[in-house]
Amino acid sequence: MKALRKVFSKNNTISLENIMKHIEHTFGEFLITTDIAKLDIIAIHDFLSKHSGWSDNIPLERVKTSIENSLNFGLFHNHKQIGFARVISDYSTIAYLGDIYVLESFRGQGLSKKLMDAIMKHPNLQGLRRWILLTSTADWLYEKYGFTKIPKPEIYMELYNPNVYKE
Repeated sequence: MKALRKVFSKNNTISLENIMKHIEHTFGEFLITTDIAKLDIIAIHDFLSKHSGWSDNIPLERVKTSIENSLNFGLFHNHKQIGFARVISDYSTIAYLGDIYVLESFRGQGLSKKLMDAIMKHPNLQGLRRWILLTSTADWLYEKYGFTKIPKPEIYMELYNPNVYKE
């Protein structure tokens, strides 16, 4: 993470980077990792800006900044980036899960489930009071992890600018 975060205890200060260890899970020819150095930023940007439908035309610099300030999960096949997800969190009470994708040519192999397993089992994301996810696809997948429709949409508010990348 770009910004140095601190966790405070009664006696000392501990860098969050000492606590947040890279997680890697290999299965067959696939790898899921939280190591930001292994991410293919250009491939992620290409998918998000041209194929996602939710962040069309997002500038490369915005993608870089979002990755620098998130907990990222890269999905690879033989060292090629084929999927991605990121979590924005305070690691104590809340997390936002976003920019989740698996390339179309790799769908139908259970890889999105493997990616979600890695995210939901990450040690720094346990015991949170609330997870937030915005999706128009794959409700069936997220429901397996306890995600539900907002039970009281009348208390939910947002500030949304759908033209932010066009300005």
